[in-house]
Amino acid sequence: MNLQKKEKGVTIFFYRKLKPSTIIGAQPSGNTDQSTSIGSAIFDTDECDAFADKLDSRIRTHDRDIEKLCSAHHQGFIESIRDLLELKGLANRIHSEVQTIDSDICHSVTQLKLKGQELADARRIERNMKTTIEMLQGCLPVLRAYIKLQQQMKEKRYYPALKTLEQLEHIHLPNISHYRFSEHMKKSLAKVRESIKEASMVDLKDFLESIRKYSPKIGEVAMRHTAEQLNIDISANSSAIKRLISPTVSGIAIDLLVSKIKTKLTNIICLGEFDYEAQSESEYSVEEDLSAQDLVDFSPVYRCLHIHTVLDAKETYENYYRKQRKKQARLALQPPTNMHETIEGYRQYFHGIVGFFVVEDHVMNTASTLVNRSYLDDVWNIAVSKIASSVRTHSSYCTDPALMLKIKNLVMLFSSTLRTYGYSVSQLVELLQEIRDHYNEVLMQRWVHVFRDIFDEDNYHPIQVTTPAEYQRVIECFPYRDSNLEAAPFPKRFPFSNLVPKVYRQIRNYIQACLQFSQDLNLADQEIDDTLRRYTNLLLTRTLSGCLSTLIRKPSLSLLQLIQISINTNYLEESNGWLEEFIAQLTGASRELSHIARLQGRAVFRDVRDDAEQQIYEALKRKMDEFMELANYDWQLNEPSGQASSFLMDLIAFLQSTFQAFTNLKEHVAQNACLTACRHIAEILMDLLLSDDVKSISMGALQQVNLDVIQCEQFAASEPVPGFEDGTLLSSFLDLRQLLDLLLSWDWSAYFHDYGQDTSKYLRVSPQRAITVLEKLREADKRTVFSVLKKSERDKKKLMETVLRQLRQLLQSSA
Repeated sequence: MNLQKKEKGVTIFFYRKLKPSTIIGAQPSGNTDQSTSIGSAIFDTDECDAFADKLDSRIRTHDRDIEKLCSAHHQGFIESIRDLLELKGLANRIHSEVQTIDSDICHSVTQLKLKGQELADARRIERNMKTTIEMLQGCLPVLRAYIKLQQQMKEKRYYPALKTLEQLEHIHLPNISHYRFSEHMKKSLAKVRESIKEASMVDLKDFLESIRKYSPKIGEVAMRHTAEQLNIDISANSSAIKRLISPTVSGIAIDLLVSKIKTKLTNIICLGEFDYEAQSESEYSVEEDLSAQDLVDFSPVYRCLHIHTVLDAKETYENYYRKQRKKQARLALQPPTNMHETIEGYRQYFHGIVGFFVVEDHVMNTASTLVNRSYLDDVWNIAVSKIASSVRTHSSYCTDPALMLKIKNLVMLFSSTLRTYGYSVSQLVELLQEIRDHYNEVLMQRWVHVFRDIFDEDNYHPIQVTTPAEYQRVIECFPYRDSNLEAAPFPKRFPFSNLVPKVYRQIRNYIQACLQFSQDLNLADQEIDDTLRRYTNLLLTRTLSGCLSTLIRKPSLSLLQLIQISINTNYLEESNGWLEEFIAQLTGASRELSHIARLQGRAVFRDVRDDAEQQIYEALKRKMDEFMELANYDWQLNEPSGQASSFLMDLIAFLQSTFQAFTNLKEHVAQNACLTACRHIAEILMDLLLSDDVKSISMGALQQVNLDVIQCEQFAASEPVPGFEDGTLLSSFLDLRQLLDLLLSWDWSAYFHDYGQDTSKYLRVSPQRAITVLEKLREADKRTVFSVLKKSERDKKKLMETVLRQLRQLLQSSA
């Protein structure tokens, strides 16, 4: 029963849970809105309670209906409950099974979730790895390039490293710009860029150092090839060029020659890898023809230029290169300190300079932006002035003509080498002119010693030959022709001494030595002729004239030697024309041209001869003075000896023999010498009478002097030298003669009466001289003890005093 109630209550509860619409047959769900609006309308009115009552009534009605219905379906319901309970057991069993399955499933799901998570993680890792691989693959070219760059930098392969750097900066790094390490890499690449620049500059510095070391060798090779092309013998001491290239060679031939030289040198100087340290200087001297790469490797220059061009520092590099090369040029232009001592110093100097400009020319032809023609011209213009100054200075110390010729040949080869590269060598041509002038000065200094040796070796006696061979040797040295001498038998005597042919031969040797320097300078024959004449005139007017002037002034020369020197100058003067012919033969110039400078030998030898004549006169006077120093007059002599003094007789004998040696001199020389001798004797005798050392003179001494003067007058009257007019030599003794006549004749009345008149007998006797001698005569009379006891002597003394007083009055009136 309880079960039934319980079931009934459940049934009622079950139906109450049903929707009202289901129970009361409400409107379908489509009218829900309408029911809602109705309900709202009800609640909005005041009939809500009534509606609630009706609703309760309605519910009770329906509850009854429900009870009825439940009663009707109670059994089925019970059965359904029983079924449900059965189902409940089944459901519980199923529930437990389900829980078991659920726990199993939960465990499996948990494991599955773990595996799924692991799988998700694995797939995420795989995806990350794939992404990483893709990213790394994108970075690998950058890293490979960077590693390659580091390796190239380590191996000092800077040019490939620069290419790798460009690839990194312009191709690879933009692809990884979103990575932070790319910024660090960019910064490191900037440092690498600077490292490449610095490393390339280190290579350039090494190149500059090596090129400075090997420039002389390059210059030597360049000058040797130029010598080969021009057919120049660089080892010759005299003339170097063999006239195969003349000044008239066509311009095409010259261009072809220049092209050959530059081609050959370009083949010598090219790019290459060469270990400079592996070759010693001794090996360079052995190898005559080195290969191109054996000389210099220019690749550092080009690499450095390209590197700086890529690094946008081309201008900086060019300025640095030019600055360093200018410094090296200044070093090359500094001559060795002992350059003037040997030709090797000049060779070393010129080789270094040629090597510098050959290298620069090669760089200009292969890298025109680095070195251009205007830059080279500027450097050359500065260099050529310093070269000319250095060579001019050092050559001025040179005193060896052979070395001067070598310097000239070397300068010519130097000029020819640089001319092939387009450099102007006009200053070097002018330098050669200056060196030629100094060469002439050196020759003249050398010929000073040559002439002095000739003068010292000469015996100053006419040449005497005893055989035709000896005669022919003299004629070959000196082209003297004399028909009388040729017809004379042997032994023959030339009028001149050995000095004449030797001096003539040495003048010719000097002209030939001057010609050696002027040859191969591409001068016209007429210009060479003028130059030789100018230098020969310098030799004659300065060197030979000076040597002869020194010679004739030697105190050791005797009078006869001076006479022979004067004779020699006559024949040296005649050689002037032969020397002009000799110069014309050497140069091939015509002697008929009016502008040709004539040799000044005639004037030079004429002046020397005049000087020699004066020296003859002076020597004659000195010899006469030696005789006159033997004069030992007894000024207190009472009576004369009755003949001329012995010293005077010896002097006259000497003069007579001397004037006989004047036969080969010109007539006027002998006449002047004789006239000079007579005048000098008269002056000496006059000086003896008037000398302050002679305090008194006796009449006997005065008469002895008169005898000596008479002897001299006899000598003058004998005409020891022909050609004088009557009385010319005697006039030399006229002053002395009138003074002696006046003193010995005591003709003072005539003297005072005719004084100042042209017809005066004693016109040449001056009051002063008369006073001087009279005072000495008075002094001699004072020394005579008994002179005062004689009336005649006392009268003579008074007369003397009167004459002295009148002479002093004349002297005062004339003053």
